[in-house]
Amino acid sequence: MYDFKPFEQKIKELTEHLSKELANVRTGRATPAILDSILVESYGSRMPVNQVATISVDDARSLRIVPWDMQNAKEIEKAITTANLGLSVGADEKGVRVFFPELTSERRASLMKLAKEKVEQGRISLRAARDTVWNDIQKLEKEGVLSEDDKYRSKEDMQKRVDAVGQQFDAMLVRKEKEISS
Repeated sequence: MYDFKPFEQKIKELTEHLSKELANVRTGRATPAILDSILVESYGSRMPVNQVATISVDDARSLRIVPWDMQNAKEIEKAITTANLGLSVGADEKGVRVFFPELTSERRASLMKLAKEKVEQGRISLRAARDTVWNDIQKLEKEGVLSEDDKYRSKEDMQKRVDAVGQQFDAMLVRKEKEISS
């Protein structure tokens, strides 16, 4: 039988990547994950926001960022503003507040489209990985390592895995669509 461990690892990587990509699609709801890609200039080096401050959700549409060193508050504010995420930022004596504006119906539609594109990119990567495995299985059969029956059994196993991941991608998209539309 064919060893699916590398394929399983690839599937895991694809799923994690898609999950991160969908988390970066901003909805009207406050989520600290949107700040993961923002780097702040601190003590001569660039560091992620979550490594120089504590990030918490104040309410449904705002985040509170409390820098460990209050001198970093202005740098955090500047980094979020220059990231151009469409967020409002304000500094006060406790730290920095990030406000998520209300989404318009036009913006919701574009976010839905973006989420669908990200899921489709995940599906394309999954199909490429599937094709690689299928070519490998066929090569093993030609070399005499696998019998023809094992080849088709392996193909069925591979397809079951691909179908399961496809359903997982669909579920992720449905969750994101609900999040965008609420």
